Amino acid sequence: MKDKSKNSIKELTKAEEQVMRILWRLKEGIVKNIIEEMPEPKPAYNTVSTVIRVLETKGFVNHKVYGSSHIYYPLIAEKDYKTFAFDKIFSNYFNNSYKHLLSFLVDEKEISEDEIKELTQLVEKLKKR
Repeated sequence: MKDKSKNSIKELTKAEEQVMRILWRLKEGIVKNIIEEMPEPKPAYNTVSTVIRVLETKGFVNHKVYGSSHIYYPLIAEKDYKTFAFDKIFSNYFNNSYKHLLSFLVDEKEISEDEIKELTQLVEKLKKR
């Protein structure tokens, strides 16, 4: 899997992200394999095929041809997209401030005391690096 520059990664729509999550899990597959992994009600074959072609245009997916079948596979690693998506949220909603992010998590997401202790331990570990 090629590692694309994080600067060239584009934001995905909900449908595109759903297909990418399936492809990341499967590693590769034909449209039928992707549809099988989707929840009910399953989208139409042509709908998923169109989403995959858009993902190819955006540089997220490529394909190999075997006979009349196209086997699709991810070009962008899931980790790279997670980093891109997190960085965008972190920048846009938390002003690149870990303090604001942690305050939000503690206030809005009801982090338990055990989870706060774990986070504190992680921070201490990072300080030692």
